[in-house]
Amino acid sequence: MSIERELIISVLKWTRKQPISIEIVSKEAKIPHETVENLLEKLQNHGLIYLQSGLIEVNNLERLKLAVYALQLGADVERVSNYLQWQEFEQIAVVAFERNDYRVNKNIRFTYGGRKWEIDVVACKKPLVVCVDCKHWHKSMYPSATRKIVEDQVQRTSALAEVLPSISQKIGCSFWTTTTLIPTILSLMTGRVRFYDDVPIVSVIQIQDFLIQLPAHAGELRHFTRRSM
Repeated sequence: MSIERELIISVLKWTRKQPISIEIVSKEAKIPHETVENLLEKLQNHGLIYLQSGLIEVNNLERLKLAVYALQLGADVERVSNYLQWQEFEQIAVVAFERNDYRVNKNIRFTYGGRKWEIDVVACKKPLVVCVDCKHWHKSMYPSATRKIVEDQVQRTSALAEVLPSISQKIGCSFWTTTTLIPTILSLMTGRVRFYDDVPIVSVIQIQDFLIQLPAHAGELRHFTRRSM
């Protein structure tokens, strides 16, 4: 299992910008070439990579799945997250929301209260607007850091609620009678805390279950409600 884990980490390291040869990964991970080929075929059969002419190709979504798989095999969270680009981490949220029929907007910028704000992902499905902050979450995160991350996202969501009438068409919630905005933190892996001040902290592994259950439990979470005049 540790051999497979090291192989995956090597693949994550070298495929950030382009496909990489099996030979380089074998050398980097210090695993015999034949063993590498067998493990890569296994990963390809699971839809995690694509092999062609001695090259390993991995798209952004597959890289996220590889990262989660490496964590499940016991890899260090910080080590794995170091090999993920920010855009890749956001993309897992985008794909999950779209598969659940949300309209997704990335990097929403707006002005309120004399300052500029930005939210990583804003996903809309009547009557919910989920405001997501994507974090490379480490298990060693101190409670004070957790509190700051959550408080900042609550402030961003509150600010968005205040400007909602003017930005509703942009994010896809025009003409809704009632809009419920929910601040949410998306993490790479489950940390010590799954909720803080009723704000959900969701790992990429849990995001599908979270979205399935969200409509029934939205009222129990920290939220901001806006009604059309």
